[in-house]
Amino acid sequence: MDTTSHNPPPTFAEAFRIWAKIGLLSFGGPAGQIAMMHRIVVDEKKWVSEPQFLHALNFCMLLPGPEAQQTAVYIGWLLHRWKGGLAAGLLFILPGLAVILGLSTIYVLWREVPVISGVFFGLQAAVLAIVFEAMQRIARRAIKTRFLLGLSAAAFIGLFVLQIPFPLVVLGAGLLGWRIGKARPDWIGAQVKHDADVLPSVAPSWQRNLGILALFALLWAGPVLYSFAAFGHDHVFSQIGIFFSKMAVVTFGGAYAVLAYVGQQAVEIYGWLGPDEMLHGLGLAETTPGPLILVLTFVGYIAGFRFGGLDPLLGGVAGGLLATWVTFVPCFLWIFLCAPYVERIRHIQAFSHALAAITAAVVGVILNLAVWFSLHTLFRDMQPVSWSGMTWDLPVLASLDPWMAALSAAALIAVFRFHLGLGWLLGSAAIAGIALKFLQ
Repeated sequence: MDTTSHNPPPTFAEAFRIWAKIGLLSFGGPAGQIAMMHRIVVDEKKWVSEPQFLHALNFCMLLPGPEAQQTAVYIGWLLHRWKGGLAAGLLFILPGLAVILGLSTIYVLWREVPVISGVFFGLQAAVLAIVFEAMQRIARRAIKTRFLLGLSAAAFIGLFVLQIPFPLVVLGAGLLGWRIGKARPDWIGAQVKHDADVLPSVAPSWQRNLGILALFALLWAGPVLYSFAAFGHDHVFSQIGIFFSKMAVVTFGGAYAVLAYVGQQAVEIYGWLGPDEMLHGLGLAETTPGPLILVLTFVGYIAGFRFGGLDPLLGGVAGGLLATWVTFVPCFLWIFLCAPYVERIRHIQAFSHALAAITAAVVGVILNLAVWFSLHTLFRDMQPVSWSGMTWDLPVLASLDPWMAALSAAALIAVFRFHLGLGWLLGSAAIAGIALKFLQ
């Protein structure tokens, strides 16, 4: 790395302590977690350069799965290769995993208690404001030109209206950015900032790549194959393993894109939980450290609790751990396999253009999630509407929940007008939800 702009690389022990700190304090969803990582490893510690960090982030936005956790793995790999990536990735997950399992247990046992149900009622409104704020934050960074604004709008229309699959939207945005960047780079507005970082002089060997693929394929598939052998392919644990494994390879666009996909599939296809429960889980994940995608632990917990056929709490924990395992193991695979190549092509202009276009499309992905959550939160009833072979769930206007609408409006005002912090927002919304439950 360039010693003129960086401090000396840290020892592994020093980096381990910093990754533990980030894992314990990384509240606020992907936007807040990425901001914290950037402040510590770029601004304070100066372990990596600004171009390196942004390149890692844009590449991780291109990958399926949670971008914040994968960015941590990537930076850990840059600093200490395998052991650095494992330490950064695991410490980013484990504190939040322990918390979300405990909160999920409280949820399934006591959520009908008025105080608890009021808390979750309030959290739904807060989550809506958080998702819209996340969209605004990413949009400010990603939307630099009118072309990128149009690309973001097209991504939303493709997902919400035309129901184009996520991978095709992201792939199309990347290819379009690649082509447009060659002809009209001013439409993209992306520039490659060159620095003196040392790139690997020799590409990784095919033996190394095969070894990584074999190792992580075994780790990834092991629990799923055990579920098939022990319970059968129709059992909920087998379904969790297959569904979240598929999710790990097709949900591009970061954590919020994953949530949109999982929310629709887990609610509408598998029937593991309802739309309100999905929002409750997202609210729990927002209150815990670690990646927002730990809401998948909650989804797996609820599925295992209800349909596991074991002691309910044991089934819940098993379902939550299985969902977590098959979601996060691939994150390490993508980074360890691809990072050496990505560092070698970091200064290629066309690659930068493609990543800039993908980042812009992600804004439309998040808007799709925000609209989906809003409709299912504010309205008690939905009705299917079909046209030209496509079907949308549209709200029954008479089923609008006035209390939820008022609380959501208050949360949005608190976030966008008064810039209320995450902790204050969640705490205030929970207290307001309790009050409303006792007033009704």
